[in-house]
Amino acid sequence: MEPRELAEILAAAAVERRGIDVVLLAVGEFTPVADYFVIVSGSNAPHLQALAQHIEEKASQNGVRLLHREGGPAGRWILLDYGSVVVHIMHERERRYYDLEQLWGDAEKTVVTAPSVAQTGLDTGQPSM
Repeated sequence: MEPRELAEILAAAAVERRGIDVVLLAVGEFTPVADYFVIVSGSNAPHLQALAQHIEEKASQNGVRLLHREGGPAGRWILLDYGSVVVHIMHERERRYYDLEQLWGDAEKTVVTAPSVAQTGLDTGQPSM
């Protein structure tokens, strides 16, 4: 699977669980760490955990293995490493403080919304309309 496709699938999963301000950053030309970052906010610890669990399930359903996970049940920032794509699931306050979008400001940014996810035709596990 191409990194962009994986990033879109994982971002779509975040949108499905009501992730807040879901964005993709194409960081591949700036770092060897990953090709894409998916950044999503959650409102509280249970919401962050639900986002992480759903994203992990969608990745697994698409044959993608989680390489590493950081952040525990009470954590305010969960990191899911899929190699070419790293997902940052952050409490809103931490997201504002660390401002990864500004830090990686030269990266191409794509804002992901529910309608744009539906238009991609990705297999999100939801029936199509």
